[in-house]
Amino acid sequence: MKWNDHDRLVGTHAFLSPSQYHWINYDDYKLIERYKTKKAAEEGTELHAIAEALIRKRIKLPRSNKTLNLYVNDAIGFHMRTEQCLYYSEYCYGHADAISFINDCLRIHDLKTGTVPAHMEQLEIYAALFCIEYKKDPNDIEIELRIYQSDQVVVHNPEKTDILYIMDKIKRSDSIIKELEEEAS
Repeated sequence: MKWNDHDRLVGTHAFLSPSQYHWINYDDYKLIERYKTKKAAEEGTELHAIAEALIRKRIKLPRSNKTLNLYVNDAIGFHMRTEQCLYYSEYCYGHADAISFINDCLRIHDLKTGTVPAHMEQLEIYAALFCIEYKKDPNDIEIELRIYQSDQVVVHNPEKTDILYIMDKIKRSDSIIKELEEEAS
């Protein structure tokens, strides 16, 4: 048998993939909606890459109430770093879209390009990871979290007790996972 060459597809997955077989049960409407959702996610990934490049090169966008413009310009104005990994362990880490820690003020900004309402808990987890990794007591610093979505900016100053709770939850959950891994090996 001479097999056809599909090397260009190694490591990729088709939208109508056999391993994601649920699509065979979709009606036309659901198929179209799932496809649109996938395309929106791809566009979000592209917009994040554009925003990251603009921020790194410190190229401001025209003043506007558009989500991308607000996010990029604020990140540049606050001297933020993009896509910074915040790490506790191999089981708990994440990449903050934009972050800075200047004069005991932690800022974390998140760009959301979809229509599903974002949740501030994600940014609170980033703040907790930052405090753990860099050995900062939330009681000793200011924390401002922002979500940029749908041409709006939601600003949140979390309660210090909430960040301390998440820090403890990270440590406890990580410990449980490590124990499970040790038992399995």
